[in-house]
Amino acid sequence: MNAYSTLRQLSLPKSLLRALPLCAAGASFTAGAGEVSVAVASNFTAPMKAIAADFEQQSGHKVLASYGATGQFYAQIRNGAPFDVFLAADDSTPAKLEQEKRAVPGSGFTYALGTLVLWSAKPGYVDDRGEVLRENTYAHLAIANPKTAPYGAAAMQTLTTLGLADAVRPKLVEGQNIGQAQQFVASGNAPLGFVALSQVYKDGRISSGSAWVVPASMHAPIRQGAVLLPRGQGNPAALAFMDYLKGPHAARIIASYGYQREGAVQAADTAAPQPAAPADGQP
Repeated sequence: MNAYSTLRQLSLPKSLLRALPLCAAGASFTAGAGEVSVAVASNFTAPMKAIAADFEQQSGHKVLASYGATGQFYAQIRNGAPFDVFLAADDSTPAKLEQEKRAVPGSGFTYALGTLVLWSAKPGYVDDRGEVLRENTYAHLAIANPKTAPYGAAAMQTLTTLGLADAVRPKLVEGQNIGQAQQFVASGNAPLGFVALSQVYKDGRISSGSAWVVPASMHAPIRQGAVLLPRGQGNPAALAFMDYLKGPHAARIIASYGYQREGAVQAADTAAPQPAAPADGQP
């Protein structure tokens, strides 16, 4: 006699009996759920939070995300940091980890193409051609550390392309990562700075302040690579997350934050996002 038959002999309500198989299925689903620890480049913070929520809802797995500079994560991973997956702000760092046998061979792929913007928290401060840089009337210009953050390297390449690197160097304030650089500008400690489009972009427009979308031709492409780390190789949650990241649900979320996918046309040279919506009561 099985447990279900025994419960029937106890004369439990039929509605409860019908619910028991569903409860058992739910228990089995929860028991199979796991956790995936992901190291995430700071520029991808906002989309990662949305991706994690959607992935958790669909899979039942839990995402434990840490945010920081790509170069810092590289050093931590080399020193044995317990991550399953690495989402970098470039593709060279994941490739280097594969070459050093600190990532699963062949697991790397480009999950997003990033866009650099010159941004100010002040509406109207940055023009749509970035001429404010040449005017050089600002006290500080924020960038991420170009030695550890790919968006910082792209910012310096842009300044070099414009012939402004030497002129503005004394005014540069460096954040450890692109998140800190954005905070320098948001707090007013720097009137403008180079940040990732995803940090100031929502619903097809700049969410606040003013910005110039840097043409992609002014710096090396920002191909953001994902790679599976050895710790995640035997983790079903990590494998499921890597599969999810390649799929349509993740693609839609990534695109909503201004990123593109490998093979898509880089639109930054031809069309800028709409400016921020005016505040209530403003023209």
